[in-house]
Amino acid sequence: MLVLALDTATPTLVAGLARRSTDGVTVVLAERAVPSGNRHAELLTVAVTDVLAAAGVTVADVDAVVTGLGPGPFTGLRVGVVTAAALADARGLPVIGVCSLDAVGSGARTVVTDARRKEVYWATYAADGARVGGPGVVRPEELSVDGPVVGDERFAERLGADVTPADVTTAGLLRAAAAQLADPSSAAPLVPLYLRRPDAVPPTSFKPVTTT
Repeated sequence: MLVLALDTATPTLVAGLARRSTDGVTVVLAERAVPSGNRHAELLTVAVTDVLAAAGVTVADVDAVVTGLGPGPFTGLRVGVVTAAALADARGLPVIGVCSLDAVGSGARTVVTDARRKEVYWATYAADGARVGGPGVVRPEELSVDGPVVGDERFAERLGADVTPADVTTAGLLRAAAAQLADPSSAAPLVPLYLRRPDAVPPTSFKPVTTT
């Protein structure tokens, strides 16, 4: 099975292509991790085109699509989810959504990523990789961590703990989606994990306009 993996939940956009065997072994054929800031919409299609070319295949060869569902900023996250849904719908492929934090690091750990507003997104995992806490959003000073912490190392001082740098990866996305890839009919609808309201909100009042 040839799987296209996408994630736009963090400031580093990830697009990758991997081959998954029937016994669950995954081999990453190509991957692009691009510092994207707020340019996800501009850079995602280019990254997808690059990984397909690097692997020597076309989108017609893809058998499934996996996308990170966040948590992440509203606009950036929506770009990845909509792109994955559109590609899958156009070709009649299964599309699988996973929590993006599940694709950062492995084993027992707490994952932290930048949530802006001086906060972090977080989730905690047991030794077998199962998520046992989160996802949530909190100020780093309020997050109690016990054990290894991976993700955005810029928050180490405010967390009061060492943070091993780690990002979303293609291998991590496929690992998080393993059960659904084994049985694509079990995949749930794509529901982004925003965790909080978007920064942009409709105005609650309007200034009257007069004409003469």
